[in-house]
Amino acid sequence: MTLVKFNHGLKNNTVGPFFNDVFDSILNDSFLGDKLVARVPAVNIAETENEFQIELAAPGLKKEDFKINLDKNVLTVSADKKAENVEEGKKFSKREYSYNAFTRSFTLPESADHSKIEADYTDGILKLIVAKKEEAKFQSREIAVK
Repeated sequence: MTLVKFNHGLKNNTVGPFFNDVFDSILNDSFLGDKLVARVPAVNIAETENEFQIELAAPGLKKEDFKINLDKNVLTVSADKKAENVEEGKKFSKREYSYNAFTRSFTLPESADHSKIEADYTDGILKLIVAKKEEAKFQSREIAVK
């Protein structure tokens, strides 16, 4: 025997648990979820001794498709790509439009040097290097034990 627990947050469910389960399965479908997630590129953020590194996975784009802006301490990366595929035949005409756009924003810390930001796009990865201010860099020294 299998026990199935229905936990919908409603104590008096007049419609029935089956009704909610149908809509939950439609709205939480992994196919739809994967399509929504794929619209925003995955990001890796790392901090080293001298800089911050931000990597965005955005394959299929060109350098010209990206727009990078800095407004105060918010770094915004956006891309917009439009493609049109037209096929002409004897008795048919087919057009397919493809739009690929995203925007990601990152709040830079106080230690970031806004005048030293570099961007490089290679093999589908957009890599942003944000240098640190001199006073924010890690300074190591040996501490004597008394």
